[in-house]
Amino acid sequence: MSDPTARPQARIDRRQFLTSAASLAATVTAVAYFPWSTSAFANLSPNDRPRIGCIGLGGMGSGDAQAHRQFADILAICDVDKEHAEKANAEPNIGAGKADVYGDYRKVLERDDIDVVSVVTPDHWHVKIAIEALQAGKHVFCQKPLTLTLEENQLIRNACRKHADRVFFVGTQQRSDQGRFLRAVNMVRKGLIGDVQKITVGINGGDVGGPFKKSDPPAQLDWNMWLGQAPKVDYIKERCHNTFRWWYEYSGGKFTDWGAHHVDIAQWAMGEDGEGSGPIEIDGTDARHPVPFENGYPMQDDSFNSSNDFNIIARYASGVEMHITSRGDNGILFEGSKGRFFVNRGKITGQPIDENWDKDQYGPEQLVELYKGKPFEGHKQNFYRCLAEGGLPVSDVYTHVQTMNTCHLAAIAARVNRAIKWDPKAEQITGDEEAATFFARTPREGFEIPRIG
Repeated sequence: MSDPTARPQARIDRRQFLTSAASLAATVTAVAYFPWSTSAFANLSPNDRPRIGCIGLGGMGSGDAQAHRQFADILAICDVDKEHAEKANAEPNIGAGKADVYGDYRKVLERDDIDVVSVVTPDHWHVKIAIEALQAGKHVFCQKPLTLTLEENQLIRNACRKHADRVFFVGTQQRSDQGRFLRAVNMVRKGLIGDVQKITVGINGGDVGGPFKKSDPPAQLDWNMWLGQAPKVDYIKERCHNTFRWWYEYSGGKFTDWGAHHVDIAQWAMGEDGEGSGPIEIDGTDARHPVPFENGYPMQDDSFNSSNDFNIIARYASGVEMHITSRGDNGILFEGSKGRFFVNRGKITGQPIDENWDKDQYGPEQLVELYKGKPFEGHKQNFYRCLAEGGLPVSDVYTHVQTMNTCHLAAIAARVNRAIKWDPKAEQITGDEEAATFFARTPREGFEIPRIG
């Protein structure tokens, strides 16, 4: 294996570095690996560092922006909430008072001097902005969950295939957790717990709240732009910002919020993350919502409406059952014919861990395998390495789409409160006309998503 601490032998100009990651792959990978560390990027001249526009600067967006700034220069900041944008620009570790501030993301995409965009908006905006960024020639870092509907999964996958010379990275950071989640994935993939029989994915329930007061939106917020493709409704403070995810209009509740993390790890581990894979039946009989539902839609418009209590059962052709549940501990319990273990962000426990069953099958070689042939390193480092070397990042759009298929199906099954059938190869809900209507959503006029392929 190449020395991971070796530095490249020659400096690569920024525009050459970023014009086409795919065309650079053969040249750069001939050089020994070197770590895309903070110090390595800090020592590059302004002509060599990537230039980034950050779209969405709430709590998560600001955190991502600070991480990106270690590797790239932030030229533009965009948020429909002026307070978010101005605060981020004033932050020394984000804009440092030097970035251009916008309220319309299209102004960022129009700029030829921006190589990368970071998209950290509410979920219902992700795919539209991401596809338009690809069309504008940008590399994309987009937070999870990437999509709002099953159709959006197909739209973003098609766009990434067409613009395959762009790097697209999804912010599912558990894919870079060496001591817990990567170890768990490796243990299952190597067959160390035998044949997988059952997986329990604990994601907790959505928040309960309301009825909430309707009011005029605050002066600093462009409410119409915040809503985007979603239906036009009166402003409610709790529909916006941090609590948007408890409304099906903008998110999938906990099914997509935490499911994007834990379902992802579970399907990766059992090899159900490739196109055409996934569950064949999703049972939403055991699901409740905080407001009354009729024909899959909430009957109140002033209260949180995503499911707060559920045990969804996803059944796979292999015979494995995955229980996606709000009950019990947050984390993933893998049960196989030889043993079982539990993993979450704080621990990995069970007999296979206590007895170190994977002592001879988990090390640098396995980490490189999980990282698609690239060395193990942090989440953002992997993104910036892919910008230079080409290849798929550890958190790629194609496997994430498979995760989101399962998450959206869980939400749909919960909304109709019954078992639904899914054809993973055709990517269709079968035998249930009502459930199939949730495959896509018609965007509000003026906020249509580009359709590629």
